[in-house]
Amino acid sequence: MIRPSDRLETWIRRFLMLILVLGLPVAALSAGLTAYESSMRTVQAQSAERQEVTARLTSNVKGVTTDGKQQAQVRWTDDNGKVRTGTTLVKSGTPEGATAPVWLDRQGTITSPPMTTLTARTNGWFVGGMAAVGVVGGFFAARAGTRRVLDRRRHAQWDAEWDLVEPLWSARFRR
Repeated sequence: MIRPSDRLETWIRRFLMLILVLGLPVAALSAGLTAYESSMRTVQAQSAERQEVTARLTSNVKGVTTDGKQQAQVRWTDDNGKVRTGTTLVKSGTPEGATAPVWLDRQGTITSPPMTTLTARTNGWFVGGMAAVGVVGGFFAARAGTRRVLDRRRHAQWDAEWDLVEPLWSARFRR
């Protein structure tokens, strides 16, 4: 004979499995695509706002750092013919007068390069993967929670039944 709580647990597990099978791909794809599209909007906006210019180093870059790059003074000419200067990261050991690519924003201030499509793709995959991990984690948490609640109920029921049966059993062994 199957207990009603076992039957309920079976149905809950089936329901959770259905949610896992249907929800996992939907959650992963929708979260991944949303993150990718958002990142691509950032790529397009940054690409429209920033431009790359070639600057010349105004001093030698000496020394070695852990990442192989150091701050250096550079000089470039803007679209209006005005000579501008700023600081950017260049490889250690770069001689004075060497060229270095520099990214400028609309105000002509040195900024970081725009986000790449590879970064946007990576963001999409990462967020989609994390959504999948979240769905799987939710599945196992719900399954464990269901099991715990039903086991508590079963143990309480077993204790109540034992309280009724135990006096009959112990009386058999008393003389």
